[in-house]
Amino acid sequence: MALLEAKNITKIFGGLTAVNDVTLMIEPGTIGSVIGPNGAGKTTFFNVLTGIYKPDGGTVIFDGQSIAGRRPDQISALGMRRTFQNIRLFDNMTVLENAQVGMHTHLRAPLWSIILRTKRVLNEEQAARDRARELLAFVGLDQKRDELAKNLPYGDQRRLEIARALAGNPKLILLDEPTAGMNPNETSAATSLIKRLRDELKITVVLIEHDMRLVMSISERISVLDYGTKIAEGDAQTIRGNPRVVEAYLGKGAATALDEAA
Repeated sequence: MALLEAKNITKIFGGLTAVNDVTLMIEPGTIGSVIGPNGAGKTTFFNVLTGIYKPDGGTVIFDGQSIAGRRPDQISALGMRRTFQNIRLFDNMTVLENAQVGMHTHLRAPLWSIILRTKRVLNEEQAARDRARELLAFVGLDQKRDELAKNLPYGDQRRLEIARALAGNPKLILLDEPTAGMNPNETSAATSLIKRLRDELKITVVLIEHDMRLVMSISERISVLDYGTKIAEGDAQTIRGNPRVVEAYLGKGAATALDEAA
C-alpha cells in the first residue's frame, strides 16, 4: 500500500491553475523527487499535501487516512513533515531550541500542568531535550546546540531544518530544494544525509530539487511538472531518456548534466 497517494490534485488561484490534475503515489521506504522549471507548481503541490493550501479538486491519502483539507498541524501530527525552500528557523533561538520546537505536536501536558510546572511537565521537557540532542547528533550539529540559529553557516541551517522536521518522528519528510545555494561540499554532505534518513531512520523522502546530478543519483522515482501538469514519471533512466523533459524543460545544459550523471 502506498504511504502517500495524491489523486487528481488541482489548485487554482483566481484564473491561474497552479496544479492541474496531478496524481502521485509514494511507496514506503523510497526516495522520490518532483522536478520541473521554476513556476511549474512544485511547491504549491507540496503546500497542498501538507495542508497549507486546500485543494480545489482531488484527494490526498496519507498512511491510510484522507487528509485533504486538514490543517498543517493535524497532518504533521500524523507523521508528514517538511522543510521549506526559504529557510524558516527561529533566528534568535538556539540550535537546541529550534530542534525542540519540532516536537510540539507530540507534547501532551495540559495547560494547568505547564503553568504549575509539575513533575510531568519537567519530565516531558527533559525527554524533549534529550531527543533533540539525539537528532542534532544525527545531522552533525550537537556540538553547536547552544549557538543561535542565525549564526550557523548556510549548510548547517539546512541541516537544522531537517533535524527540526525529524523531531516529530515522521514517516514521510518532504524536502523543498534542500541543497539550494549550497557549494559542492555542502551538497555532497546533504545528499549523504538524505540517504541516511531512509536507510538508517526508515523515513520515506520526497524532494523538490533542481540539482539533476543529485536527483538522478538518489531518486527511485521522479515526477516532472510543467505549468502545473505532470508531463512525465519514472525512474532516472526513463526521465533521462525522455526528450520532452530533457529538451523542453531541462534544456541542453541540463541534458549534458544528465549524461554526466549517468
